[in-house]
Amino acid sequence: MLEQLLPPPIAAAERYDDGQPADLFPEEEALVANAVPKRRSEFGSARACARDAMRQLGVDPVPILSGPKREPQWPAGLVGSLTHCAGYRAAALARDTDFATIGIDAEPHAPAPEGVLGAIAIQAELDRMPGLRAEDPKICWDRLLFSAKESTYKAWFPVTRRWLGFEDADITLSADGTFHSRILLPDAPVAGFAGRWLVQGDVLVTAIAVPA
Repeated sequence: MLEQLLPPPIAAAERYDDGQPADLFPEEEALVANAVPKRRSEFGSARACARDAMRQLGVDPVPILSGPKREPQWPAGLVGSLTHCAGYRAAALARDTDFATIGIDAEPHAPAPEGVLGAIAIQAELDRMPGLRAEDPKICWDRLLFSAKESTYKAWFPVTRRWLGFEDADITLSADGTFHSRILLPDAPVAGFAGRWLVQGDVLVTAIAVPA
């Protein structure tokens, strides 16, 4: 899915199950030592994807630890993003000489739980929902909006080191497989992001990649 959304020379790797156990570095093991099996499985599979992507870039695999906001800490010279949801784990990486930031997110392609849309959407986004649903009723637009907000934050944080709330971005979704994130903070160092989305089977994926 990511190869359809992200341009080269971004390296992407995906898994659709956890059937192949992931080998973790001791430093990574320490991060999930007390985690439930499901969390350990997701954590390991996502990092296995990241190491596959590193190999594509000619980079030796290293531990991928977590920063203060649980963001993945990449080796010097790389930018990237991780995601996982039921039935899907993925990583996308690039050299920082090619891309400034990457944000990816995957979600089950199903209606968002009750109350989620109202919690994440600003009024302008709510106003656009009926038109989107009329244009393509097969798409779970509420879940897609959530995913686009997640990808937006994942692209935003590495370049700003600042929090971004759901209410701080206005996401315009389009039925052609694109979206635009407009940052609403008055002093934002980044005005917005262009992204793409894709639905395949039970999974939807959103992706943002900003050239260096």
